[in-house]
Amino acid sequence: MKTSELDYELPDELIAQHPLEPRDRSRLLVYDRASGDVRHRSFSDLPGELPAGALVVVNDTRVVPARLRVERPGGGAAELLLLERRHGAVWEALARPSRRLRPGQRLGGAELLETLGGGRWLVRLEGEPAGETPLPPYIREPLADPGRYQTVYARDAGSAAAPTAGLHFTPELLALLDTERVTLHVGLDTFRPVTADHLSGHPLHGERYRVSAGAWERIRAARRVVAVGTTTVRVVETLARGGPLEGRTELFVTPGFEPLRVDHLLTNFHLPRTTLLALVMAFAGVEQTRELYRLAVSERYRFYSFGDAMLVL
Repeated sequence: MKTSELDYELPDELIAQHPLEPRDRSRLLVYDRASGDVRHRSFSDLPGELPAGALVVVNDTRVVPARLRVERPGGGAAELLLLERRHGAVWEALARPSRRLRPGQRLGGAELLETLGGGRWLVRLEGEPAGETPLPPYIREPLADPGRYQTVYARDAGSAAAPTAGLHFTPELLALLDTERVTLHVGLDTFRPVTADHLSGHPLHGERYRVSAGAWERIRAARRVVAVGTTTVRVVETLARGGPLEGRTELFVTPGFEPLRVDHLLTNFHLPRTTLLALVMAFAGVEQTRELYRLAVSERYRFYSFGDAMLVL
C-alpha cells in the first residue's frame, strides 16, 4: 500500500484542543459494515449500539509524566520524551536537539547513555519520571487537569501517550458494559508517522504488552469482541496468533489483514500517514474509511486525541 493513500484533508479547526465534559458527551460515528448504514450518535449511546453478548476489551495502561524539559550542559534548552522503561532506571527516550547531544552528558536528572538513531537514546533517570503530561504537538492549549489525558480505568503506568479511544468512557458508562482488560504500553510505534513511500518499508520497534490468563480466556471465549482502540487490537490479535501472554508485539495491521478474534473496532479519528489509520482501513476498507473521514469532516466531528469516536460494527 502506498503511504500517500493514508492522506486526507482536515481543517485545523477540527483538531480538538481540549476534552469535553462529561467524557461521554463526545460524538460517535457508527458504521455498520454488513448493511453499509452510518449513524451519528453520542458516545453515551454506545451500549445500545453494541451487539448482544459483546465483550468490550480496553487497554488499561497509564501515561507517565514523560516530557522532561531540561537544560544542556553549557546552556540551551533540550527535551526528553520517555518512551519505555528498559530496565531499572534505564529508559528509551526521544531527545532533542539530538544532533547536539553526546553520550555521557547530563540533562537535568537524566544521563545520556547511548544513541539508538532517529533521535532515540538510552538514558539513566534519577528517580521516577516527574515531567509534564506528554500531550501530542498538535494540542497547543494547556491541559488544566492532567487526569483528562488518562482513561478512568488506567492502572499500569508505562505509556508515552494515551490509548485515546478509551478517554470517552465514564465509570457509569463502563458499568453498563461487559468489559475485560489488557495492557499495552504505548510507545514510539503507535504515534510515529510513516515516512516510507510504501507501508511495507515502515519499520516497527515493537511495544510491550501483558494479558492475564483469565482475561485471555474470557476474550477467547466471548461471543463478540469489541476492541477499544488500535493498541487493544494489536494485543488481542497477537495472542490470537499464538503470542505469549506477556512480551512485545510487532504486529502491523494493514489493509488485507484478517482478524482472528477482534470483531468490532471502537477508535478515534487518526492523523494522516499513520499506522493507526492503516489499521482502521484494515477493518472498514480503504475506500470506505476515506468516505467515512470525508463525512466526519463535513459533519464537523472533532479529530485526534481529544476528538470524537467511530465504531466499526
